[in-house]
Amino acid sequence: MALLQMVLTETPPADAATDVALVAALRRREAHAFDELYRRYHTRLWRFLVRLGGAHVAEDLFQDTWLAVAKHAAHLQEDTDFAAWIFTVARNRYLSHRRWAFVDRMRREWFGKEPSTPVVGPERAAVTRQETERVEHALETLAPIHREVLLLVVVEGLSTEQVGKILDLQSEAVRKRLSRARAALAERLEERT
Repeated sequence: MALLQMVLTETPPADAATDVALVAALRRREAHAFDELYRRYHTRLWRFLVRLGGAHVAEDLFQDTWLAVAKHAAHLQEDTDFAAWIFTVARNRYLSHRRWAFVDRMRREWFGKEPSTPVVGPERAAVTRQETERVEHALETLAPIHREVLLLVVVEGLSTEQVGKILDLQSEAVRKRLSRARAALAERLEERT
């Protein structure tokens, strides 16, 4: 019930102000800054990517995202909102993966060459509570634009301004998309009961 309540109600925006000093240190290539930002964001980023594309996709995208942090750290602006920036990088990696997966699928269909063994990623952790499983399944059936806004705002606790930066939308558009996403999720949950 707690996860359902969290998804269907507003959540306070995350406080990005605490990351400012770490971004400055990251720009100076101080290793402790990377370590601290990784500690703060690795679980949230992993969870976002798994829910967006599945564990088998998330593994590579997660590593690529952190490699991008290391590679581009010195080029970050002083006022970079790190949470918005890293989720943008992760989302862009996911979108790029989807485009290439589509091209690869089209190529296999065109040439009639399906892989002989399916690619299977690590097993998803078993969900112990029935309601959590229901919400997770309902999230999976949502359109990607609804799923990503719910994950970013509700699960990751990012503000509508941060999500606007990630999705390249105005805050009001994010709020409207979030409202539609919540309505779609509520509808999916009703269908399953």
